[in-house]
Amino acid sequence: MSEPSSASVVSTPRAEQPAGTGPTAIPDPPGVGKQEKPRSLLGDAWLDLRRKPLFWISATFIVIFVLMAIVPQLFSSGDPYNGALSRSRVEPSGDAWFGYDVQGRDVYARVVYGARASILVSLLSVIGTMLIGGTMGIVAGYKGGWVDALLSRVADIFFGLPFVLGAIVILTTFNGAGSDNGAWQIMALVIMSLVVLGWPVVMRLMRSSVLATKEADYIVAARAMGASTGRIILKHLLPNCLAPLLVYATIMVGSFIGAEATLSFLGIGLKSPVVSWGIMISEAQNYIRVSPFLLFFPSAFLVAAVLSFVMLGETVREALDPKLR
Repeated sequence: MSEPSSASVVSTPRAEQPAGTGPTAIPDPPGVGKQEKPRSLLGDAWLDLRRKPLFWISATFIVIFVLMAIVPQLFSSGDPYNGALSRSRVEPSGDAWFGYDVQGRDVYARVVYGARASILVSLLSVIGTMLIGGTMGIVAGYKGGWVDALLSRVADIFFGLPFVLGAIVILTTFNGAGSDNGAWQIMALVIMSLVVLGWPVVMRLMRSSVLATKEADYIVAARAMGASTGRIILKHLLPNCLAPLLVYATIMVGSFIGAEATLSFLGIGLKSPVVSWGIMISEAQNYIRVSPFLLFFPSAFLVAAVLSFVMLGETVREALDPKLR
């Protein structure tokens, strides 16, 4: 028999699968296969803050006030120190948006330049309060024993002093009638009085945070590995105890702005030629009925600054506290 020729050999085609029935590549869902880096407490707080309109409103006002304090020329080209008596108590107009005060000085320029003294005093007071109160709180909470008892009793003594009365006593003692202190010396005395009366609260907050943190596992492990006291405090305790202090410091800036204005209004704080909102309110108190604008504009800026820092502190507190989210 003859073998079949190659032409008679027919290849059988492969069975084709119906479209859509075979295995297809399914894309991974978004985010699968990507390992997200875990966020820290501050990272979570910032993510939460960005969604809060109150945070952006208060932060915007604070930025404006800080710029007014650093570069007042951006907001006003007027002279806040010299004036003409011919313009005494002239009401607001296109030439002077906020009018002129009793001595013929531009109220708008004085309000802008007044932010510098008020914010500078409050910021320096907060920094001093945080340094002194925070240091004493760390020492008292970490050491414990008689050190904690001694520092706590010292703080209790200062707690017993009424804030305004204590500031009046300090300022009248060092800056009483007949003293020849200059503007910077008076400002330093105001800052000193605010720090002396404000540090006990910061000390209590830091002490409570340290007491709640110093027995954590990572602190015990660091101590067991022979880490020094300074390293434990700086590397472990301090970063984990700063959150409540940052919140309180933000609120305290607004409180100290109001405290400086109160002392200047009473005549025992800052004095002319320094320009501050408290001094302007003090000078305008005798003209409330005839020229209310002299009191309204510095008071409005003072209230706006205090509320901005207080609202910022509240939003930061809510962002840092997981229970309030």
